[in-house]
Amino acid sequence: MSRSDAVLRIHIRFAAEGPLKYVSHLDLMRVWERVFKRARLPLATSHGFSPRPKIALAAPLAVGVTSEAELLDVLLTERVDLAETMHRLSGELTPGLRILELREGPLKQASLQSMLRAACYVVEAEDFRSQAEWQAAIDQLMARAEIPWTHQRGKETKSYDLRPLILEISLIGVVDGVATLSMRLRNDERGAGRPEQVMLALGATEEPARIHRTAIELAGEPVTA
Repeated sequence: MSRSDAVLRIHIRFAAEGPLKYVSHLDLMRVWERVFKRARLPLATSHGFSPRPKIALAAPLAVGVTSEAELLDVLLTERVDLAETMHRLSGELTPGLRILELREGPLKQASLQSMLRAACYVVEAEDFRSQAEWQAAIDQLMARAEIPWTHQRGKETKSYDLRPLILEISLIGVVDGVATLSMRLRNDERGAGRPEQVMLALGATEEPARIHRTAIELAGEPVTA
C-alpha cells in the first residue's frame, strides 16, 4: 500500500498553553509532525516530489493566544488502537501541549477548515471601567448595524465591517481593574473575528492581558447570523 493511501482518520482535540503561546501556526504544525514521528505513527503523505504528512489544524491559533479547544486531523495508512496511540502520543508531547480527546473520524470527510463556523474565547483586559460601563459598551456595540474597520497588516490595509464577525459578547465580571469577557466570533469563509479588535471596538486602550480559546464550532452546530 502506498504511503499516500489513508485507511484511518483520527481527530485530536488538544490544549496549547504555556510556552506554546509564543509558537506560530507553522511551528505548531512542525511540533505535531515531530510528535507523530517519535510515536512512530504510520502517517499518510501527500503525492509529489516533497511529500508531506496529511495532518491539518481546523483553525490557526494566533501567536499570544492559548487554547483548550484546538482540533487536528491526522490520516494514517494503517489502523491503530486508539487507546494505545493516545498513550504513545502523550509520552512524546512538548511542554504546553495536552491531548484532551482522540477519536476516529469518517475517512471521507471535508477538511476541518472548510467546516469551521465560529470560535469562542475568554478575554481579560486591564481596564478601570465599572461593570455597568462595560455592559453599556457591550450593549451599544451589539446594537450597531455596522462597525467600519481598518486593519493594517504589513504594507497592506484592509477595510471591512467588523459587526458580522461578532456573534455574541458577554461580560463575565470586573475585578480589581481587570475585565473578563467571553466572545463567540465568526470564523468561516466570510472572515474570522479577532478578540483584540473587538476589545478595541469596545473602547479598550490596552492590549488584552490574556486571550484563551475555549471552543471551535464546526458545520452542523448552531451559529447565529
